[in-house]
Amino acid sequence: MNDNKIKIDESELALCRSAFYEALSLGFRSPTNETRERLIDDNQNQALAEIAAILDENGGVEKPRILTQLVRKLKECLDVEKLEALEHSYQFYFGHTAQAKVPPYETGYGEETLFQQPQQLGDISGFYNAFGLQLNSKEHERADHISCECEFLSFLTRKEAYALNHNDITMLAETRKAQKLFLKDHLGRFAPSFSKLLIRKDPVGFYGVFGKLCNEFISMECDRHGVTAGSEQLRLRSSVIPDECIACGSGEEIIREINDSNYNPEQ
Repeated sequence: MNDNKIKIDESELALCRSAFYEALSLGFRSPTNETRERLIDDNQNQALAEIAAILDENGGVEKPRILTQLVRKLKECLDVEKLEALEHSYQFYFGHTAQAKVPPYETGYGEETLFQQPQQLGDISGFYNAFGLQLNSKEHERADHISCECEFLSFLTRKEAYALNHNDITMLAETRKAQKLFLKDHLGRFAPSFSKLLIRKDPVGFYGVFGKLCNEFISMECDRHGVTAGSEQLRLRSSVIPDECIACGSGEEIIREINDSNYNPEQ
């Protein structure tokens, strides 16, 4: 037993998880000065490392302090010294084309079927709609971008913390069920393949380290919810869904599935 384990209640842990999802969401967007300030500069990097330490202590025991080590490693990467270098790395790996070296879209991973990609986009949009969320049209990004999916889970974990603080049992069950379903069907399904591909393409750069950070945290979150993480070797799809498909799907089916599922928050 680790006598130095950081003691934290469930609501504080949910807020730490929310902050970490938020950091992942920021890191996978096109880089700006905010990216460097919040993820790389000494003070904010240290703050994120402290959150990572709490998650390490309250997560699995197989890889002690792995998140903390990776957060600190971010500021050591050569391509973070100037924003221009980070922007170049982002464009090099993710780009804005169908043939990006590392596609950041969930629908870029999996079996090549005629209807599966539109169905996945509709399902993702349904989750967002079920919680009253819409994409920011100014961002010009699709619902299945990994940054959007991480931001959604940041929202759900923050809502979980609110429910815990206000003893709202219904809201707590709903948000935890939604997290489990979204990890199982979406982020937890494709993030392992996305991360491994990114690590392979950029083994020593910022995005390679960030990909490993993403993989370790999502794996921890899947374990927390009793979800089996997806394969690290999903095939890349050749086709790309047009942007007009992002609005399809109904939140009603997601609400019904959340309400009808037999999710046990203690699992």
